[in-house]
Amino acid sequence: MRQANVYFQSSFAGRLSEEEDGYRFEYNDAYLGQPNAMDISLTLPTTQKVFRSKTMFPFFDGLIPEGWLLDISVRNWKLDPKDRMGLLMTCCRDCIGAVSVIASTKEDE
Repeated sequence: MRQANVYFQSSFAGRLSEEEDGYRFEYNDAYLGQPNAMDISLTLPTTQKVFRSKTMFPFFDGLIPEGWLLDISVRNWKLDPKDRMGLLMTCCRDCIGAVSVIASTKEDE
């Protein structure tokens, strides 16, 4: 199981996990407790509910580069273009916009 920390601006907003049967996203309780906590996406509203999907959530999939930029990313980092979680964790550390996705480490758990 691979996991990635999701940040909204500089706040740890939640964790995205790749599981055997799909993907899971859950907001961080401390983030939900902030008075200015915002949804990272209209399709992932701030709630304590755990979101599950058989495929990569469309919001996160939309962060992954496409076209020539994807080709460069795949070639330079030797990534599988079908590995959506791997692409997301590698290419989306510093996205345009408010959301960043960073691979989770053992210390994060």
